[in-house]
Amino acid sequence: MTWGSDKLVGTWKLVSASLSTEGGERNDAPFGASPTGFLTYTRDGRMSAMISHDGRKLLSVGDWSLAGAEEKAEAFGTFAAYAGRYTLKEDRVIHHVEVSSLQNWVNTDLVRLIQFQGDRIVLRTPPTASNGKIKTWELVWERVPATL
Repeated sequence: MTWGSDKLVGTWKLVSASLSTEGGERNDAPFGASPTGFLTYTRDGRMSAMISHDGRKLLSVGDWSLAGAEEKAEAFGTFAAYAGRYTLKEDRVIHHVEVSSLQNWVNTDLVRLIQFQGDRIVLRTPPTASNGKIKTWELVWERVPATL
């Protein structure tokens, strides 16, 4: 299936995020103890993802453009967002990134292994080298009920 699977279409809320290594090390809070986020897939093949770290600080000023460089850096470093098209193929969903808070992701494909578990989906990154270790991200998302 290329896109628009009824199983995937909708909005999902982040339940948990963890990072593990090949050696079995696991970090259950890479985004803090209680991160929040939303992931949306549309029937016409569009997607968007947003993840906010737990414990983000308010800026010291109401107009974000007037915040100091350190505050802006912290705000940027504790929030990630991207959007684009997606393709669903068997056990994986591929996010074709068109816009992102991380410019390096634009015009790239982010592959996620997908597992459906009732009203939840589990997305895992393929194992990737980082800081000399092979790491895998796992994000669990729960379907947000549709409201009329």
